[in-house]
Amino acid sequence: MMLNQILANTPRWVWVLLVALLWLGLSQAVTRTASLKRITLMPLAMIGLSLYGTVAAFGAEPQVLLVWLCAGGLMAALVLQQPLQDATHFDTWKRRFTLPGSWVPLMLILGIFMTRYIVGAVTAMQPALAHDASFSLAFGALYGAFSGVFLARAARLWRLALQADRPGTPAARRTNAGWV
Repeated sequence: MMLNQILANTPRWVWVLLVALLWLGLSQAVTRTASLKRITLMPLAMIGLSLYGTVAAFGAEPQVLLVWLCAGGLMAALVLQQPLQDATHFDTWKRRFTLPGSWVPLMLILGIFMTRYIVGAVTAMQPALAHDASFSLAFGALYGAFSGVFLARAARLWRLALQADRPGTPAARRTNAGWV
């Protein structure tokens, strides 16, 4: 019953946004090419949505923002240690990446969307929770973790592009092979 009320009172633009985000996430589940600009802008947009969700829900509380930043930094450090998939290449002449399909971006996008939706619904029903330290810190950390993963995924691609620009490096030899 309560779930029906929540869904019925959700503005229509939220569902339009969800469809757009689903499309964006699904488009990354197949092998594609992307420019340096695109691999930079999408994570920045998602980080912006994450930070906006945090501030909109809990205000610019220093402790919440610090937890957001720390969780983001921790997740970024963890993801930066992971190697890129072997099928990931950077074409130094076209300045474009070939990226294998991945469901991770869709999961991250939906994670941010669902976190914002749940926090919004819960704080609408119980406004005092927005000022509860445990609640705000936990969700601030969750938002930050999503941001850190997005940031690190883009940073790994930038690292590949920078390595490919240096002649004689293994990355340059690997990414330029077969592209001539």
